[in-house]
Amino acid sequence: MNQARSTPSRLGPFLQQHLSEYGMLLSLAAIMLLFQWLTDGTLLQPLNLTNLVLQNSYIVIMALGMLLVIVAGHIDLSVGSVCGFVGALAAVLMVQFEWHYLPASLLCLVVGGAIGAAQGAFVAWLRIPSFIVTLAGMLVFKGLALALLQGQSLGPFPEEFQILSTGFLPDPLGGDELRSTSLLIGVAVAAVMVALGWRSRSQQQLHGMEVEPAALFALRQAAFAAAIVALAWLLASYKGLPNVLIVMGVLMLAYDFMARRTVIGRRIYALGGNEKAARLSGVRTERLVFLSFINMGVLAALAGLVFAARLNTATPKAGLGFELDVIAACFIGGASASGGVGKIMGAVIGAFVMGVMNNGMSILGIGIDYQQVIKGLVLLAAVCVDVYNKNKG
Repeated sequence: MNQARSTPSRLGPFLQQHLSEYGMLLSLAAIMLLFQWLTDGTLLQPLNLTNLVLQNSYIVIMALGMLLVIVAGHIDLSVGSVCGFVGALAAVLMVQFEWHYLPASLLCLVVGGAIGAAQGAFVAWLRIPSFIVTLAGMLVFKGLALALLQGQSLGPFPEEFQILSTGFLPDPLGGDELRSTSLLIGVAVAAVMVALGWRSRSQQQLHGMEVEPAALFALRQAAFAAAIVALAWLLASYKGLPNVLIVMGVLMLAYDFMARRTVIGRRIYALGGNEKAARLSGVRTERLVFLSFINMGVLAALAGLVFAARLNTATPKAGLGFELDVIAACFIGGASASGGVGKIMGAVIGAFVMGVMNNGMSILGIGIDYQQVIKGLVLLAAVCVDVYNKNKG
């Protein structure tokens, strides 16, 4: 029986079984090609690609935490307001009180974690629905941001702090027209990803598990490697890899490993799938919910610092509507509204789907009104697909 299961599946049945995983990647590729054509090649120009990364960095960072909250069966509507509040706090500390950017940033992250802990405690132990708790938090921290800034913008930030969001990786190799260091890092990342993918597939075969058909595996790995090298080459031809892209990459790998390979990651999925069964199995569900909200608060604070550094000022309206883009990214990336289902890389892909749409529509001159309509319809379509797949299963 094990031998039968270790035989690679036929291509057709495997694709049908894993349609959602490949569908998101194909959707992102199709959307990028569409806007590349509609914008006459502007979308994938190095300058615009750099702006695309910078514009979506804080959404991607918050989507990593939001996915875990959604997988656990909850929601956090306060992330945009927490993001804006932390940016305001950072401005008060660094600009008004002239704190050094390092202790100020660390304090902001601690404050974000404390906010998440407070909201998580209400949800985990008092059993108040997360929708209500975080809706209240959204109003509270939006008001506190206004109070901190006294209704006015505050800036500029120290130059060292701005590097977090607007700086680029140094190039010790001294490339003139091409940042060689950034390109070599891209090639190295592509090679490591292919090696890890091959190692994972070999281990699955060794244990008699179903594996991806060899042709599809080779095609997917080649496409991933080519996309990473192409992105690195395009960015290297401008100013190199943005610092925030390095931060995003480290976070994505860390959270993907945590979600798929650690005990706490598996328990979060078990919690979202069936809380009662998870509790009967000995999982401390309240603590998991509490920790997931703390994690969300820290990432919202980090996103607030990144956003403030990019704008070089803190504004009372910072973070407005961010929660909608973050939640939409998770659902578009395959997360289930009922919990227990979702992948870290899916949320990242969903965030870039939203980002490419925003960027492409802005280049085309589509008004913000119609942008909101289109994004809403895309989100609705993603949830409809989730419901359809669940009913079909």
